[in-house]
Amino acid sequence: MSESVYNRKDRASVDTLRLLAVDMVEKAQSGHPGLPLGAAPLLYVLWTRFLKRDPLAPNWPNRDRFILSPGHGSALLYALLHLCGYGLAIDDLKNFRQWGSLTPGHPERDVTPGVEVSTGPLGHGLAMGVGLAMGERFMAAKFNKPDFKLFDHHVYALVSDGDLMEGVASEAASLAGTQALGRLIYLYDDNHMTIEGNTDLAFTEDVRARFLAYGWQVIVVADGNDLLSVHLALENAERDLGKPSLIMCRTVLGAGSPKSNTSKAHGEPLGAEGLAETRRFYGYGDQEPFFVDERVAKNFQTRSRACVPDRLAWEELLKQYAEKFPEDYAELTRRWAGNLPDLGPSLTFGEKPIATRTASSLVLNDLAKKLPEIIGGSADLGPSNKTVLEGLGSFLPLTPEGRNIHFGVREHAMGAVVNGLALYQGLRPYCSTFLSFSDFARPSLRLAALMGLKVIHIYTHDSVGVGEDGPTHQPIEQLTSLRLLPRVTVIRPADAYETAALWPVILERKEPVALVLSRQDLPILSPTAYPAILTGPARGGYVLSDSEGEPEAIIIATGSEVALALAAQKLLLGQKRVRVVSLPSWELFDENDQSYRESVLPERIEKRLGLEAGLSIGWSRYLGPKGQMVSVEDYGRSAPAQKLFEELGFTPENIAARVLGL
Repeated sequence: MSESVYNRKDRASVDTLRLLAVDMVEKAQSGHPGLPLGAAPLLYVLWTRFLKRDPLAPNWPNRDRFILSPGHGSALLYALLHLCGYGLAIDDLKNFRQWGSLTPGHPERDVTPGVEVSTGPLGHGLAMGVGLAMGERFMAAKFNKPDFKLFDHHVYALVSDGDLMEGVASEAASLAGTQALGRLIYLYDDNHMTIEGNTDLAFTEDVRARFLAYGWQVIVVADGNDLLSVHLALENAERDLGKPSLIMCRTVLGAGSPKSNTSKAHGEPLGAEGLAETRRFYGYGDQEPFFVDERVAKNFQTRSRACVPDRLAWEELLKQYAEKFPEDYAELTRRWAGNLPDLGPSLTFGEKPIATRTASSLVLNDLAKKLPEIIGGSADLGPSNKTVLEGLGSFLPLTPEGRNIHFGVREHAMGAVVNGLALYQGLRPYCSTFLSFSDFARPSLRLAALMGLKVIHIYTHDSVGVGEDGPTHQPIEQLTSLRLLPRVTVIRPADAYETAALWPVILERKEPVALVLSRQDLPILSPTAYPAILTGPARGGYVLSDSEGEPEAIIIATGSEVALALAAQKLLLGQKRVRVVSLPSWELFDENDQSYRESVLPERIEKRLGLEAGLSIGWSRYLGPKGQMVSVEDYGRSAPAQKLFEELGFTPENIAARVLGL
């Protein structure tokens, strides 16, 4: 029988998906029944006829990826995972949205087998899919050989009206078109309905024309309930024309329910009467909740077993690859394991002051030669952020092996795309912009933290030291804001040597890192004068320069302010014994045991002065009850950097006076 022939068994399978989803919502008395009722036919066709997957090995590298971008429709995904054999039992479906369940309210990576990406914030799933597709292309360019296509799969997603309204989706779709990602295929659940009502209230654009302008192939399915039409559309999309594909499927929110085609179907249970009416509509009026007909169960089992040979054939191909290309195979398996080779000696620096962004560039380029998995770029600020990988080419359709990604002025999508790259096993991606613009990428960084992704955000122009560009470009609250994010390591090095010492730490972290760097040149803190600078930074905080004898006061500083602390210490010689502590990372420092932290910041020394060109919020944990702060509590001004530091009190003389006044 042709794969494109659909019969009653298929229709019953679609309806079972629908009813399992609404049963889950009803039992939880919470959730979103509308999307599963409308979009079930789309995902049924995709998952049973197209998606290359294996529930027995859900993470095999050459599987197709599927993203549920409107994560509020998670009940539909869980119903699919249950029926397709991913280890979700009926009891797991009954435990929908409950504490500790495998079926949380929105899909969560590493919680539910078969869930590729944590979604919920609309637009982000769409954008992360772009990163996954870029990852497939990059790995294929590196490792595929004639007759050995190790990386040869598609990235699919379901996207919604809400996804397409979000700015991050527009940014990512534009980038995907520019990159001509032909293996990216999105099903658009075009139901014309949002929480507030019909999309005509706020979303009247011509989506087809918009995506054609982005450089996508657009296919229209007039009736998303027509399984054959959806099938033919997916077949056409899989003919790689060098363009990503958007399949616009007209659906009905809450199809078959009393709330059909109304905003009420979006995010509230149908209610006992509404659920009963819906069951009758689909011909299951006499059945109990969570009922699965034996024919339906067998249909899904048969379809899932049909996927196994793809995986087994690929594993055999990998064995042959290992024999024929042992060096490439060794490199590939090293990357998959996340192991780092010997990175060699650290760089040394002269005596001339340099910005930490410049020092970071030198280190990054050195590491990129040793770690071919490093790939990334900037939001059109590469020369300013100093994040260009010299001589390693641009990642473009005709040069997919290039390692410099040009994200364009798209900070939000940049962060999401980097998340997708990190989700693609075997890559270490980074992205970059000015620290004052980190807020544009913050939602993506938060999702990276939730998923535990090893992404690196490089933020330069870290303070009022930006100078004449003025308050719009001078970050004041951003450091504090980044430190508020759980599971994110924020690092602000003091000079070139601290920067070099911290990059290996960054690569070893199992969570996102925000590396914050200066635009202005900073004095080199020579290891000869300050030997602790070679090993201390890895601990997040350390005694950089101590007093002779028991300290009477401690100056704690980060970044460019560390050099000022050292200058103030010299001014105070003979007047007060002062210890200078460099604190490049709160998160790293707090991971040390109590005895180490006490050795750096002894509780008995209460006279403490903190220095940071940003808000003082959060510093009390290190300053203690009697400590004070030299900080920036309001926006900056447009003026030369040195003038700004003087006016704001960041001079050795003022710092010394403040220490004496403690």
